Amino acid sequence: MVLAIVMALIFVIGFFLDFIEITFIHVPVLAPIMIEFGFDPVWFCILIAVNLQTSFMTPPFGFSLFYLKAVTPPEISTGHIYRGIIPFVLVQIIGLSIVVLFPQLATWLPKWVFGP
Repeated sequence: MVLAIVMALIFVIGFFLDFIEITFIHVPVLAPIMIEFGFDPVWFCILIAVNLQTSFMTPPFGFSLFYLKAVTPPEISTGHIYRGIIPFVLVQIIGLSIVVLFPQLATWLPKWVFGP
């Protein structure tokens, strides 16, 4: 339950803040708490990264949506872009859920490279 609350909090904060603010302000506060609860820090970091990537694609301040709007033709409205990202956000949420359910998918490579 704690993980769900933390991920929801980071997702909502990602609507309004850039990843630098979240990384420097929220992660140093949340990481020790999550480690104390017994979560793998590498896995938690990957969850945060995927979560932030997802939240940057969602309105109202989807930063990647504004970047996309800057390179699209003028006849493409922001509403078109907002509707167009729905499948991508759903895929990201499914991917985040898979990594939550199967932590080994996110931690096997770091463990293989750096050891146990």
